[in-house]
Amino acid sequence: MQKNGCKGWLSQKKFVPLQPLCRSKDSLPKAVSNKLFQIFNSYTMYLDSEKKKEIFGKYGQSNSDTGSVESQVALFSYRIAHLTEHMKQNRKDHTTERSLVKMVGKRRALLNYLKRKDIERYRAIVKKLGLRK
Repeated sequence: MQKNGCKGWLSQKKFVPLQPLCRSKDSLPKAVSNKLFQIFNSYTMYLDSEKKKEIFGKYGQSNSDTGSVESQVALFSYRIAHLTEHMKQNRKDHTTERSLVKMVGKRRALLNYLKRKDIERYRAIVKKLGLRK
């Protein structure tokens, strides 16, 4: 009963590969293929390097200024806004909710640091981002 070095009941079972759900792209209904396209594109990089450069250029000293507090706060604000929209649609996504709370805390810590070090820069970034009413 040994086949290819296997012993026991495993050697007696035949492997049957699973058949694909559809044989070609044309067999999917148009609405389903469009919805799948939207889903895959919505989970691609919402924050690519071009968008980061744009944020750093707008709020930092230059496009490559990734270390200044203003540019980091602006990047956190963009990411927080994105996750907030995600949470409006997916209320039970606890992992994202935890990430969102941690990100808000990191932004708050950076703003507290900036407030201690240079109150004018703090007021400028808060006004520019519209964080306070």
